[in-house]
Amino acid sequence: MRVLYLGDIVGRSGRALAVEKIPELRKSLRLDFVVVNGENAAAGFGITEKISDELFTAGVDVISTGNHIWDQKETKNHIAGEKRLIRPLNFPVGTPGRGSTIVQDARGRKMLVINVMGRIFMDPLDDPFAAVEAELNKYALGSTVQFILVDIHGEATSEKMAMGQFCDGRTSLVVGTHSHIPTADAQIFDGGTAYQTDAGMCGDYNSVIGMDKAEPLQRFTRKMSTGRFSPAVGPGTLCGVFVETDDKTGLAKRVEPLRLGARLHEHMPIA
Repeated sequence: MRVLYLGDIVGRSGRALAVEKIPELRKSLRLDFVVVNGENAAAGFGITEKISDELFTAGVDVISTGNHIWDQKETKNHIAGEKRLIRPLNFPVGTPGRGSTIVQDARGRKMLVINVMGRIFMDPLDDPFAAVEAELNKYALGSTVQFILVDIHGEATSEKMAMGQFCDGRTSLVVGTHSHIPTADAQIFDGGTAYQTDAGMCGDYNSVIGMDKAEPLQRFTRKMSTGRFSPAVGPGTLCGVFVETDDKTGLAKRVEPLRLGARLHEHMPIA
């Protein structure tokens, strides 16, 4: 199975490029599923129903999120009825929406996507490791589902890598999000799980992690806020992770970063 995961979509630059390129990537890489993190898609803060629909129409199968999931007021109602839009699994019981979902392709193969949020330098949510453990106990990789993806939305690289090792041999891919910088550690762990500490973002990299430079620089240099953060609007770059798995086991045979666009050195997996 071939799956592409794209990191945090930030504002219009990332969103427009994703909508443009995903149909092409599905064909050129012969993708079975596409998953994106959309928590910064609406002007950098949250996601709307309209934006979700644009991404689904472009060929996205599942949208994961993170700490900005509730920044748009409409999301709590939209997420309740849209099973392809998920929020971190370790939010307290009673939070709208779901923390995992299963989608199926035309051949009947199933992919489970789990979204959790780290706790180091983040909001103090429930234990992400216990939440993932409980979810993985419900499914058998290579049997009840053919691909399992875990998006850990977190600040600390150690916590994200610990989640990868924790899931090794039980998931197809563990990928980190939130820091908006693609890491250079794409690898397959000993047990067969593909891993990358952070997928990076889809947005304008001539920025401060996707935001227009002026306000972040003002806050760093003068410790003063003069306005809201707003996404940079220059040409976008897509960043993500491509994984190919063994159909029988669901474990990774190949993992490669994907970088496509205006700013960073491009890297495209060979089809």
